[in-house]
Amino acid sequence: MKKLLSLLLALALVFSLAACGSKTDDTTTDDTQGDANAESVDLVVFTAASMTETLTEIAEMYKEVAPNVNITYNFDSSGKLLTQISEGADCDLFISAAPKQMNAMDGSLIDDNDKNPDGLDLIVTDSRINLLENKVTLAVPEGNPKDIESFDQLAELLKSGDVMLAIGNSDVPVGQYTQKIFAYYGLDEAALADSLTYGNNVKEVTTQVSEASADCGIIYATDAYSASLTVVDSATAEMCGQVIYPAAVLKGEKEEAAQAFLDYLQAADAMSVFESVGFSAAN
Repeated sequence: MKKLLSLLLALALVFSLAACGSKTDDTTTDDTQGDANAESVDLVVFTAASMTETLTEIAEMYKEVAPNVNITYNFDSSGKLLTQISEGADCDLFISAAPKQMNAMDGSLIDDNDKNPDGLDLIVTDSRINLLENKVTLAVPEGNPKDIESFDQLAELLKSGDVMLAIGNSDVPVGQYTQKIFAYYGLDEAALADSLTYGNNVKEVTTQVSEASADCGIIYATDAYSASLTVVDSATAEMCGQVIYPAAVLKGEKEEAAQAFLDYLQAADAMSVFESVGFSAAN
């Protein structure tokens, strides 16, 4: 009788363990399926043209971290991107090449007519950060046919009309930094019209230098690197200020996904990509 009772208890224990194991397996399967079936998110990122190469690479890296997130970029001058967003374009995350364009849609500055002239309140203010810093440089075509060596020399060549300089339009950050450099040297842009050629964004300026349609160009260090151009000088903060790239999440239905991507852009893996072309983390 005792042997029969022991056998029955042993069988009960076996069935109990089997049932527990089955529940554990079911739970694991459900969790795995939940990850695999995570809802797809289409994230629209408006960003300065100077970030084209780095952010394209980072989007591929992010797929490994968040396979359900599909990132679509709109690369252009920060001024044009601001106009598109203010006119209602779909955008979830904005990265500007200067604070000016970000200020113009920052609701915390709504009472400052100089910084936010249209009274826009489009970004999640708490999400705004200074993401990166770049450098404004003087770049030359292959062979440097005019033997340009510095901004100091450029200023003298412009005054004598002996050089053709490619610069950004006044509504784009790289053009605005150039205007500050002109002011530093006491140069009158209007008086230099015959020595200047313009681009709608920094990529267009870079192309003019690469194709030697200009003797030199004022572009970002990162664009010079990406285009394999020679940099002969870099502007100091005294000449044009710091070149800060702010970033912020736009108000809307995808704030959480946009914030997650912005967090990733600040992490070590993404930052190593930025630093490889000349960006640095903003201080």
